[in-house]
Amino acid sequence: MSLLALQDVCKRYSRSAGERTVLRDVTLQLEPGELAVVWGLKGSGRSTLLRIAAGIEAPDSGSVRFEGRDLAQAGEGLLGGGIGFPERGLRSAEGRGVLDHVMVGLLAHGVGPRGARTRALRALERVGGEQIASQRVAALEQDESVRVAIARSLTLEPALLVIDEPTKGVDLLARDGVLVLLRSLANDGIAVLASTSESTGLAGADRALALSEGELRGAPPAELATVLPLRRPRRAAG
Repeated sequence: MSLLALQDVCKRYSRSAGERTVLRDVTLQLEPGELAVVWGLKGSGRSTLLRIAAGIEAPDSGSVRFEGRDLAQAGEGLLGGGIGFPERGLRSAEGRGVLDHVMVGLLAHGVGPRGARTRALRALERVGGEQIASQRVAALEQDESVRVAIARSLTLEPALLVIDEPTKGVDLLARDGVLVLLRSLANDGIAVLASTSESTGLAGADRALALSEGELRGAPPAELATVLPLRRPRRAAG
């Protein structure tokens, strides 16, 4: 049984000009410790696919199962638990410090302030963000916002991390660090499903997929092949 399994997923949206099919019979399986990246142009349905995979949005047809459970029934109940969905939209917390922001999910789950602080600091350290723990959220660079969002999800120990365009808006010099972080999380056993509209966002993935005209294909366009390798780094022997 796969950790995440999408089977024949379809999604349509109604517009004034008529109905548009965003996802057409999409099938995808993801295993623990696997990093899969979906490439697609703007408007290709990448974000919709990830929201459905995380249980935030329901498909019109087909099934989505996480650890064997139907997300149509469990839905957002798995968010903040088995599934992490890091979001960089931190504007509502602009006056809040980074550490407080990372602690919020833990406090909401009944963890005491002292325990929440310890776990939040540990998560920030895991993503390489311990030095920004005392900063205000509004003062963060784009790559720092990504790390903080991931840290907040990690505090609840998800088995699956679904992250939409993690390198969008991130400075070119900082993008590699974000991709290396995702690779390292997968190496630790967390399944990661990410999306990208840029060829560089495929680097380090175990599997690169392409979404076009509603169909998910098992490989990106040939012109993007030079940005890989797709295989995870081998661990040193001994």
